[in-house]
Amino acid sequence: MTVLDAPAGAAVPAVRGQGLVPVFARLKLTLLRNGLRQSSGRRAAYVASLVVTLLLAAGQVIALVALRGHAQAGTLVVLLTAVLALGWAVMPLFFPSGDETLDPSRLVMLPLRPRPLIGALLTASLIGIGPLFTLALVLGSVIALAHGAVAVVFGVIAVPLTLLVCVALARSVTTANIRLLTSRKGRDLAVLSGLVIAVGIQFVNFGAQRLGRAGGLSSLEPVADVVRWLPPASALGSVGSASEGAYGAALGQLLLSALALGGLLWLWERSLVKLMTSPDGSTVAAAEPSAGRSGAGRSGLFQLLPEGRTGTVMERSLRYVVRDPKTKAAWVTALAIGLIVPVLNAVQGGGSVYFACFAAGMLGMQMYNQFGQDTSAFWMVALSVSSTRDAYLELRARALALLLITLPYTVLVTVVTAAVLGDWGALPGVMGLSFALLGAMLATGALASALFPYSIPQDGAFKNVVPGQAGLAWISMLGGVVAAAVLSGPVIGLTVWLHVAGRQDQLWLLLPVGAVYGAFIGWLGVRLAAPRTAQRLPEILAAVSKG
Repeated sequence: MTVLDAPAGAAVPAVRGQGLVPVFARLKLTLLRNGLRQSSGRRAAYVASLVVTLLLAAGQVIALVALRGHAQAGTLVVLLTAVLALGWAVMPLFFPSGDETLDPSRLVMLPLRPRPLIGALLTASLIGIGPLFTLALVLGSVIALAHGAVAVVFGVIAVPLTLLVCVALARSVTTANIRLLTSRKGRDLAVLSGLVIAVGIQFVNFGAQRLGRAGGLSSLEPVADVVRWLPPASALGSVGSASEGAYGAALGQLLLSALALGGLLWLWERSLVKLMTSPDGSTVAAAEPSAGRSGAGRSGLFQLLPEGRTGTVMERSLRYVVRDPKTKAAWVTALAIGLIVPVLNAVQGGGSVYFACFAAGMLGMQMYNQFGQDTSAFWMVALSVSSTRDAYLELRARALALLLITLPYTVLVTVVTAAVLGDWGALPGVMGLSFALLGAMLATGALASALFPYSIPQDGAFKNVVPGQAGLAWISMLGGVVAAAVLSGPVIGLTVWLHVAGRQDQLWLLLPVGAVYGAFIGWLGVRLAAPRTAQRLPEILAAVSKG
């Protein structure tokens, strides 16, 4: 490329003569073409994603055109545009490596000024599958709303304006957070994207059900009346206002989107100037370690842990939850889904307080593959295990660390679910059943960790099993869950018998019975897993170190 290959004195005039916009557009196309040449699999994946996107875009356009003349077309269009803009703002934070060709940190050493660089980057950002899908969606929305010549004029302006606002929003957010996204915290954020998607699906499902019972889109009109004045939905709102003859409101809505575009470009320029001129961690001397972090002893709540091996292992396990991206993602996902499922079912009025046992099941699964969470660092643990007692203390401490979180959380979810449903009489029985299930999962998780260990790869946000070990993972999880359900059978049977016999007034007995049974079965599982762990240390080390 001319900017990189020409002599220093000729590079800048060459770019000035032809402009940065065509240079960056050709650069984007060249990098895209060269990337597709790397492998046939990559070409196939890109072509498949392009075809799927075009089909989805065509379906969206047809559906929106079919809404033309519908009374609620404006409500749907402005809300759909707002969700689309939110996606443009959020997705770069969760998938920072999705478009490495537009990473502004790669341009800091070139003799380029931020203002013309913004125009070039904005143009290059318009080349891709995402902008194509957005353009089709906005175009279909305008067709659904535009009635009359004046509305068509507003629509012609609103289409590129909406697209530019979405792209500028994504690029300004990315540039402002580029150093975060390329750091360890950024990788943590990418790993947690799966949580956001999973939780979001639950809320979307809940919202769709409530929407169906509330009578359709008409119930969302108050929200749409506010959203139609928020950019970039206000640009499409101007088309609807112009169709209704409210030309003053239409002009104001269009002006809001134009001002938003100008503001985003200004923020983008400021972030770009800061990125290209301010030093980062690689050029600033490391700060002196503070006196309060000498490394001697424990700090904070960790001081409450017992001394010896038990406290050390518990602290290590809890620090994994806070610091390791994969472990953190698994825990946060379990905590969120374990609360959302029972509570949302209770809010909808069709759930049962026994749905609260789902939280104990989700958290109990964190006991499975305990040694795989250590990855290659497990060799340090293996060196400290020389007997069955050492293995027992190791497994017991890991189970206790898990219980520090799961016990109070199980109680919280059970109380909240019972409060929403107003079924306080079933609270002791559900809590006892949850404790029994949690103890059974601790037992089967300890055994599965010793018998079916597998490695968790560190590369890739969504890879949880290395190739060749998927069978071990399925056996560990599914077999362990089935075994936990069987082990919980006595308490489940007692619960069913009390209900069938009409002795609901004695359901409180399940609380002490479930607590004692859960503690016993959990202790027994750890006891049985300890000798197998001590005997199979070489096999466990080999299995968890493959990633």
